[in-house]
Amino acid sequence: MRIKKLTNWLVAESRGHAAQLPQSPVDWLTHPLGRFFKIEAAAGLVLLFFTLLALCLANSPLASDFAQLWRISIGINIGDMSFKRSLHAWINDAVMTLFFFLIALELKRELVLGELRKPRLALLSVSAAAGGMLVPAGIYILFQFGESGQHGWGTVMATDTAFVIGCLALLGQRIPKSLRVFMLSLAIVDDLGAIIVVALGYGKQLDAFYIVAALSGLAVIKAMSMMGIRSIALFFIAGGAIWLLVDASGLHPTVTGVVLGLMTPTTKWVSDDRLHSIMDSVVAYPLGDHWTGNSIDQKVLKTAEAAAREVLSPVERLELMLHPWVGFVVMPLFAFANAGIPLFINDSSSAIALAVFIGFVVGKPAGIFLFSWFAVKLKLALLPADLPWLMIAGAGMLAGIGFTMAMFIANLAYSAEHLNGAKLGILSASVFCALVGIIVLVFATDKAKHK
Repeated sequence: MRIKKLTNWLVAESRGHAAQLPQSPVDWLTHPLGRFFKIEAAAGLVLLFFTLLALCLANSPLASDFAQLWRISIGINIGDMSFKRSLHAWINDAVMTLFFFLIALELKRELVLGELRKPRLALLSVSAAAGGMLVPAGIYILFQFGESGQHGWGTVMATDTAFVIGCLALLGQRIPKSLRVFMLSLAIVDDLGAIIVVALGYGKQLDAFYIVAALSGLAVIKAMSMMGIRSIALFFIAGGAIWLLVDASGLHPTVTGVVLGLMTPTTKWVSDDRLHSIMDSVVAYPLGDHWTGNSIDQKVLKTAEAAAREVLSPVERLELMLHPWVGFVVMPLFAFANAGIPLFINDSSSAIALAVFIGFVVGKPAGIFLFSWFAVKLKLALLPADLPWLMIAGAGMLAGIGFTMAMFIANLAYSAEHLNGAKLGILSASVFCALVGIIVLVFATDKAKHK
């Protein structure tokens, strides 16, 4: 009877303010920021701001000082071992590992819990992503075959998730949900493919000892998970040690983020039924000050706190935790460190810029559309009823926004002499594809409405 009365009281009070957490002055700041972080497209705006800022500084009287900033050496020496890198290298090799970790988490969530668990819908995105990687790379090689920039074919294979989602957000409710799912899945698979390209195509000479040591570290991570260790801090410490081993092995260290992300469990520790039972035990207590002190009541409250946290799977918890940091810190920092290029380049670099531009502008939409069409016609994939082919074409053009991953691969693929030309091609293609992609999707949605 007492439990029923307390439950009724909670339901009644939840309609007012008594069932909410107490307010404080800082909430006037944190609540708007919380809403801001929930808008995924906002990350694209922050990314755009730091990209433009880097371009302005690189083409101003402060250009030499701005370039020197990223060459500052940071690190430590331990005996004969040196852990030193330039600030630019730390951002590209270490900080960006969090970006790849988040991409792998998103992919695993989609494969196990999301739309990609439906085979024929998944194959539509996978086929599109395959076309969006192979065709641009082929076009690039056609333009640069036998030339100094031939090794940069991987640059044109990537899609920037944040900018693409930002462009879709500008269209609001005009576009169907199926297009958002298609583009997000395509971008995730695309980025995973680009990561494989980084690992296989742009690595150094491999060291078997450190590879075996890194694999042993991954086995330790798996054992920790099987033993029921729940501390995220411990897993991050172990992950950092594996990052050092992978870095020493000759593989690009960002591969660590991908492997650890795909190893993250998708099963939750606390079931819904157990959560409700634990919460019922909290509701059963009457009002009073009995929650303070080292008492049974306090232990019940701590159990409820842990249960509320663990009712989400580790993949979902980590994704929620990292997404704001990656979207609003990691990617803008990467853009600030890599997008600062002079807008005037030499003749040899202009050929590379043209090859990159055509690879994205022609190869991306053509590859995505053709591979999707063939997959549907061969009945391997299913095209949603509210997703016409014209929208697929527009989505393919938007996928030509390759900014973050393309810049990342360009830093590995090109010499200093040709790097600025590749970056200029990436930037110009991203702007062109964004504008044309939005125009095509606006036309496609208007046409769909008048049917």
